[in-house]
Amino acid sequence: MATKVFMEALSPTMEEGRLVKWLKNEGDAVKSGDVLAEVETDKAVMELAARGAGVLRKRLVNEGEAVPVGTLVGVIASAGEDISALVGAPKTGDGRSKTEDAGSKMEDGRSKAPAAPAPAPAAPPSSISPSSIAVPPSSRSLSSPLAKRLASESGLDLASVAGSGPGGRIIKRDIEAALATGSAGGDRPSSSIFHPTSSIDFEDLPLSLIRKTIARRLAESIGPIPTFYLTAEFDLERASEMRAAMAAMGDDYKVSFNDIILKATATALAQHPEVNAHWLGDHIRLHHRVHLGMAVATDDGLIVPVIFDADKKRMSEIAIESKMLAKKARERKLTPAEYTGSTFSVSNLGMMQIEQFTAIINPPECGILAIGAIEDKPVVAADGSTQIRKRLRVTMSCDHRAIDGAVGARFLQTLRRMIENPLMLVY
Repeated sequence: MATKVFMEALSPTMEEGRLVKWLKNEGDAVKSGDVLAEVETDKAVMELAARGAGVLRKRLVNEGEAVPVGTLVGVIASAGEDISALVGAPKTGDGRSKTEDAGSKMEDGRSKAPAAPAPAPAAPPSSISPSSIAVPPSSRSLSSPLAKRLASESGLDLASVAGSGPGGRIIKRDIEAALATGSAGGDRPSSSIFHPTSSIDFEDLPLSLIRKTIARRLAESIGPIPTFYLTAEFDLERASEMRAAMAAMGDDYKVSFNDIILKATATALAQHPEVNAHWLGDHIRLHHRVHLGMAVATDDGLIVPVIFDADKKRMSEIAIESKMLAKKARERKLTPAEYTGSTFSVSNLGMMQIEQFTAIINPPECGILAIGAIEDKPVVAADGSTQIRKRLRVTMSCDHRAIDGAVGARFLQTLRRMIENPLMLVY
């Protein structure tokens, strides 16, 4: 009996998926559980598994094509089974079915691509989405905006770089690897500003699914949520001394300032469930477990993996887990269980020398903490002398429907005590 292969919802928020790469060809034997294809979701690149056994008789979606969840993408059946009823589709202008055009034809046991693609059916301009347009590799190099900028600044020819991202997309690490090996495809410009010459006035970049999700989620946040901001400056001298002492004990005890901030935030949230909350329309949910989201920048956009029960974990455990999650996020290998369920989030741009910024709340969460750069600043001590001390600015974005100014201020007071007296975090 034939098995239909659908585009599955591989993450809780997934509405469409881009088929990055087929791992099985038409005519290949398939067992239940075999990985048929790699699919880019709104969060990661995941595996689409077979739900039946037989032969992959038809591939109905091309690599690079994005389709809604529930779309039929392939058919598994026995070698001689009639599947015409399953793959039948409305005819295109030249009399062939869309599925015949989408999948490659089987001939003498080998797959063979059609001689020419059928013309796509006309659609009104408003229904055309850049993400659904498959761009042939020969027309231009698919690359992230960051990779494109780095290549331009370095005088690197993108055509000489092999992409390791989804669908062969060129990302930051590919540019860095090419520059490190000297495969720049030409001399670098003598000027620090590189002006590429091109007859093309502009270029339309297809939206990745993660970028689409970011756009939709931010529109849900910044518009309807009445947000206010609280900024405070903390002293990090004691935290710096503690971090240096821990590092001197060996690699097993090394932690970053970000790890200290994550641990302090989680501990403070456990004492303020009114901040560790979700706005759910007709009620507010106060969480008594702290699942801390940590924003991670990737080549394709921002994703927020979660450290579950962060307040109950030792600082060294948070250090290990945060590094692991950040690595998986940048490699697009996070599972849905690793990026859903946060109760509060932290975003840190301090490593990029951003002194202070405001972050956008990730609904239904009611707050997010934005961490700036650590700076050496002159501070007037109690005795009137001036000292140079490490200082840090944090800004909390608050959903005023759930968090009042005084509530947010009390949370920041607790956070200050934790960070300025970091031995309170060690137990």
